[in-house]
Amino acid sequence: MRITKEQFMSEQQLRDQLEALRQTLDDREIQLSIEERSALESLANNLEARLLVREANDESVADPSLVDGVHLMIEELEVRYPSTATMVRNIMQTLSNMGI
Repeated sequence: MRITKEQFMSEQQLRDQLEALRQTLDDREIQLSIEERSALESLANNLEARLLVREANDESVADPSLVDGVHLMIEELEVRYPSTATMVRNIMQTLSNMGI
């Protein structure tokens, strides 16, 4: 199956957003709890793995548990870390655009 320009741009956008998330996680001035940091790292790892699988076989599979978990994470981050919550929300939108 051939990758369309839109799919390529969405994947690149997701990669850029994941890089921004990784930079946020590396920023020690952001005082995330151990649970929050672990959840965000797990999300980043999960999404990177999905991108690798997608590249290997060019198929996207919706995962309701991933979506539900990310929505919950956004709610938890919203009050204390609005910019991080916005970043995660943007990642969700990109995933939605990609059909994941």
